[in-house]
Amino acid sequence: MHDVDPTTADMAAWRRIMIMGPSGAGKSTLARELGQRLGLPVIHLDRLFWLPGWTQCPEDDFQMAVRKAAEGERWVIDGNYRRTIEPRLERADAIIFLDLPRRVYLPRVIARSVRTFGRDRPDMGDDCPERLDPRFLKWVWDHERKRRPEMVEQMMEHQQQLPVVWLRYPREVRALLRRAGGA
Repeated sequence: MHDVDPTTADMAAWRRIMIMGPSGAGKSTLARELGQRLGLPVIHLDRLFWLPGWTQCPEDDFQMAVRKAAEGERWVIDGNYRRTIEPRLERADAIIFLDLPRRVYLPRVIARSVRTFGRDRPDMGDDCPERLDPRFLKWVWDHERKRRPEMVEQMMEHQQQLPVVWLRYPREVRALLRRAGGA
């Protein structure tokens, strides 16, 4: 795995891009922007996982849907779901890791929940209206301590040659989008 500078990333050859990071970091927004700018279809893992009424997709069906998505020739896939990382890593040309600090992503989650409360978001399953859930906020709070170390380990363990664009600040996300060109 090698860290790639967002201001010099050569995205022209990337046909399959994974975007990972905590809730509220901007994975779905970045996926949509890159998809539009690079002409790649966008797949939101939350749309595959959440069935109407916040019902979780059966695990075998979810795994199959992720594998099928990853088999595509071109894509931007946003989402974490550690148990599905391997089929994506095997096919990805690059990983974008939104490793923003909690002081950025937690307020974004709260603001998004308030702004879209009671409505479906395009990156979520149908009939999954936005809600402000204390358990989810706790899960988001715990990301740095519980999930981030595992994400980093998985990326390092499985794909030593895969370029990783490690974005730690919103200005780096903006730089990457400028590099992608387009709109």
